[in-house]
Amino acid sequence: MLDRLRPLKPYLKRYRKNLAWGGVSVIFYNVIAVLLPQVVGHAIDDMRHGVTEQKIVFHSLRILLIATLSAIFLYITRQVIIGASREIEFDLRNDLFANLERQPPAFYHTHRTGDIMARTTNDLAAVRQLLGPAIMYSANTIVFTLSALPFMIRISPWLTLCAFGPLPIASVLVQYFGARIHNRFERIQAMFSDISAKAQENFSGARLIRAFAQEDAEIAFFETANLEYIRRSLHLVRLMAMLWPTLEFVLGLSLMITLLVGGHEVIHHHISVGDFTAFSIYMVRLTWPMIAIGWVVNLFQRGTASVVRIDELLKQEPAIADTPEALSRHPERSEGPLYSGNGPTKPSPKPQPANPYPLISNPSFSGEITFKDLTFAYADAPPVLHDINLHIPAGSSLAIVGPTGSGKSTLVNLIPRMLDAAPGTVLIDGQPIRSLSLNTLRSNIGFVPQETFLFSETIRQNIAFGTPQATDAEVEDAATIAHIATEILEFPLGFKTMVGERGITLSGGQKQRTAIARAVIRNPRILILDDALASVDTYTEEQILNGLRRVMQDRTTIFISHRISTARNADQIAVLVAGRIVERGTHDELLLLNGYYTSLYEKQRLEEEIAVAT
Repeated sequence: MLDRLRPLKPYLKRYRKNLAWGGVSVIFYNVIAVLLPQVVGHAIDDMRHGVTEQKIVFHSLRILLIATLSAIFLYITRQVIIGASREIEFDLRNDLFANLERQPPAFYHTHRTGDIMARTTNDLAAVRQLLGPAIMYSANTIVFTLSALPFMIRISPWLTLCAFGPLPIASVLVQYFGARIHNRFERIQAMFSDISAKAQENFSGARLIRAFAQEDAEIAFFETANLEYIRRSLHLVRLMAMLWPTLEFVLGLSLMITLLVGGHEVIHHHISVGDFTAFSIYMVRLTWPMIAIGWVVNLFQRGTASVVRIDELLKQEPAIADTPEALSRHPERSEGPLYSGNGPTKPSPKPQPANPYPLISNPSFSGEITFKDLTFAYADAPPVLHDINLHIPAGSSLAIVGPTGSGKSTLVNLIPRMLDAAPGTVLIDGQPIRSLSLNTLRSNIGFVPQETFLFSETIRQNIAFGTPQATDAEVEDAATIAHIATEILEFPLGFKTMVGERGITLSGGQKQRTAIARAVIRNPRILILDDALASVDTYTEEQILNGLRRVMQDRTTIFISHRISTARNADQIAVLVAGRIVERGTHDELLLLNGYYTSLYEKQRLEEEIAVAT
């Protein structure tokens, strides 16, 4: 069990002073509490020689003083130990979240969201119970038993031996049931993760489920999983239902032995009535701690099982991280932390009136991109990119076209290191991309992914996500460039409109344009649009492109598109087919090749003519 608690060592060390003070409070509480039966026993024996008002007041005040001091130290014990467990839970939750934030997208392809949520909620609560109530009650039981035992032996060694005789049975029962509780709780937590994952998938895919009329099927599937969870939970409940009554029976047997043997000792004047009363109070005071052992064992077994599950997440090293070279260089940061964006934004050295968003990025970061003999494959899969050699000069634009599944999105995801290419195959400004810190790299990139994601916040907060210090005017300007400002202002709350989970209240085109505004407002050196205009009509597309042409000044811009209208004005166009660049050049140069690009151009021109004719 101690090995399973090793991951908590750093957190326990961090709060060792709190736990030490808690330990001192436990000792004082129990040392004072152990005096109460002695005072009661002495009072009874004293009353046998005559009852007076003075004696009653004297002994009552002694009992009140002991009770008051015990209450004070019990309060301190609970405040310190339970408080420390809450603090450790707080630190664990923060560390878990921080580590999950560092994971690349591929991590979430192999780990279900519901399972992660179960570990960060249920399992964390179980660990807190382990570090709080379990430690406190265990310490109280041990200290009180050790403190009371000398007094009980002094009263009667024989009575003590008889009273404690059944307790080894309780120890055996705790060991027997403890292992089974641990195993069953692990299975319950695993099942809870499955249920959480299933619920999360259904909530996220609610529209699809309704569209395919699969509500009843999903309800039946969830009910089956829920029944399995209940079945496993009931197994644990039955186990606990056997443990507690069995412990109470053993302790009841101990109290019966105390009454029989103790009464016999009093009758034969081996001990006084006061001593027997004190001994009986000790046994009664020991009853709850002994019964609590069953509950504590349950907490320990649950907690240790949860520690293992949490540690699996804490030990998960991000597959994509800063290299030692990047860390040693201490590159200058342009926009603060990657996720929070709390760092101060640097002013532009030379604002250009024609460009509403002058550059603010790292002066040493110009945005030149080179792919050199790049071949990339996902884990345990054939390569999706083959021998890519491509140079994108700083400040120029590149359009990438090609059939679905040709590797276009994979190629651009290698630039911000959402995916990791082989060392030396992707270069920024002539340097291997891994020589740059992730923060510096991504702070200089504005990325609009193929799958648009909006947070359950206002439109303004979504646009300013990467630059929370942006002013209202800057947010509106970015929305104007993305050709969505007019539509936003028509909403009753304008930019304060809540978009709902994943932007559900906006149309596909509105979500894409909001994402474009979010990328533009960051003033990036590199702007990547991964099929970001797929959900807008050709007129809106032209308006957006007109707005982007001003922003694209001195910025490296990469478009992925299936439309010739989006790609035709780029400085160069790369045609990607089956993971290989088969054509490259300007719009006019590619038309002369009479290859894939020409056929795509002719097809789309024919479609436009048919649309106009109808």
